[in-house]
Amino acid sequence: MGSKNRISKHILPIILKDRKEGQWYVEPFVGGANTMDKVDGNRKAADSNEHVIDALCFIRDGDVPKSNKDFTEDSYNLAARMARGNRLSGYKDGLYCYALIAFSFGAKWIGGWSRGKNSKGDQRDYVAEQYRASIKQKPLLQGVWFEHVSYENLDIPNCSIVYCDSPYKGTTGYKDKFDHDKYFDWCRKQVEKGHKVFISEYNAPADFVCIWQQELKVSVAKDGKQKTAVEKLFVHESQLEASNEA
Repeated sequence: MGSKNRISKHILPIILKDRKEGQWYVEPFVGGANTMDKVDGNRKAADSNEHVIDALCFIRDGDVPKSNKDFTEDSYNLAARMARGNRLSGYKDGLYCYALIAFSFGAKWIGGWSRGKNSKGDQRDYVAEQYRASIKQKPLLQGVWFEHVSYENLDIPNCSIVYCDSPYKGTTGYKDKFDHDKYFDWCRKQVEKGHKVFISEYNAPADFVCIWQQELKVSVAKDGKQKTAVEKLFVHESQLEASNEA
């Protein structure tokens, strides 16, 4: 529901503080890879949304359209029709998945062709804007092992650092689709297996401890007032106990 670009500079030094040489960094909910692309070394990124993984692989390996002359609104609508008819196949899969996210209103899957004007009143070229962002991200994704798989089925290398930017409890669009009790049980099991698990959330069960927090502006309400939320980073209490013992 939101990019971690704004907080990555704060949380990554905490997450990677004790990373050992060759240790894997794993994200089971990679989303837009806005944290993953700021980490080096052995990296594994997964997401249950196959379109997200296809889009990220396209950014990493493909030729991203440079402007709305290279990829038009008609092209977008064709891609949308193919996606709705489950007819995405072949070499255009990655491009169309990328387009149906990157060029959509609010970056929502098939959310409609983005429109808007800049501060000068000129029509914005969202394809060009996404090109500039993607070209910056492209070299940062080289070497990342991407995988389309749900978090509970993800094969995690031994003693990894696992950062979970999971769907937040109560967030619009997620609250009826994501079992948070099951998820936090999974996080506990990963800690028991020897992984270091870090979780971004607004709230967590009592046995998870907040180790960092910051208030952020998240959206604008209908009355025009800015909404804020306190972004937090949690670890299981046993990780702190183990750290203190060490």
